[in-house]
Amino acid sequence: MQTILGAGGIIGTELARVLPEYTDKVRLVARNPKAVTGKEELFKADLSDAESTLKAVAGSEVVYLCVGLNYHLPTWQKMWPIIMQNVIEACASHQAKLVFFDNIYMYHPSEIGDIRETSVKDPQTGKGKVRLQILELLWAAHHAGRIQATVARAADFYGPNAGSVSVLNEGVLKPLKLGKAANWFGRTDKKHSFTYTIDAAKATAILGNSDIAWGEEWHLPTAKNPLSGEEYIQTLAALVGAKPKKQVAGKFILGILGLFNPLMKEFVEMLYQYDRDYIFHSDKFEQAFEFEVTPYSEGLKTIV
Repeated sequence: MQTILGAGGIIGTELARVLPEYTDKVRLVARNPKAVTGKEELFKADLSDAESTLKAVAGSEVVYLCVGLNYHLPTWQKMWPIIMQNVIEACASHQAKLVFFDNIYMYHPSEIGDIRETSVKDPQTGKGKVRLQILELLWAAHHAGRIQATVARAADFYGPNAGSVSVLNEGVLKPLKLGKAANWFGRTDKKHSFTYTIDAAKATAILGNSDIAWGEEWHLPTAKNPLSGEEYIQTLAALVGAKPKKQVAGKFILGILGLFNPLMKEFVEMLYQYDRDYIFHSDKFEQAFEFEVTPYSEGLKTIV
């Protein structure tokens, strides 16, 4: 049995499509789980409740923590440590291995132009500090011998079903299709890596079923030579036959938008990811598993 916690999200859904290659028993866990292939076991659970989490993990050999919480700092500060601790305890109790699907928020802003597994972890944002806190909980349990864990870390997403969680899907492609201006943040002349969701899911499944993955942090396969914001806009506009109109929001504009839109208010502290090059490297994974990464030229066509 392999179990996906947070199965209703983008990565959880894509992962559910891949795992049958490795196991004939897949359990999808969420508050309101929905079948993906139709062959999964569906399990309703609240991961903020220890007993509920314990039951959700029972019988699992490998557990994938793919939870996405509302993009709200107080929610993250309150809920993430509880969820991580509950999942660790459940995996320890049932002797299940744990794959944690992570992001880059714990890295210091100065590392964004050259992000590697060895980059300095010294977050300067509230959300980044939460991510580092739960990462430290995970590794403390692993090094104490209570669980076997590994980290699957991705850059920002894009993909055919990425929807509202992707700047490329929601902020650029969607308005261009409607004949409106694409939305970008910070500076459009800076390069920005995006991890293709289907690659991310395939790679996460590989980690969960590999003997060499445990005790390591892995950057999931992400194409080299990322485009700049301007180039993404130009490329997607050409693919849908639209004019490459754009509107760019900096810190001042986001601050104003934040008065009316809570999500924009939350995003202000993360703007540093768009005012400089954001280059995510995945050489470690690609070399270890000989993975062929989807190039941007192909991936961008699939989201259209």
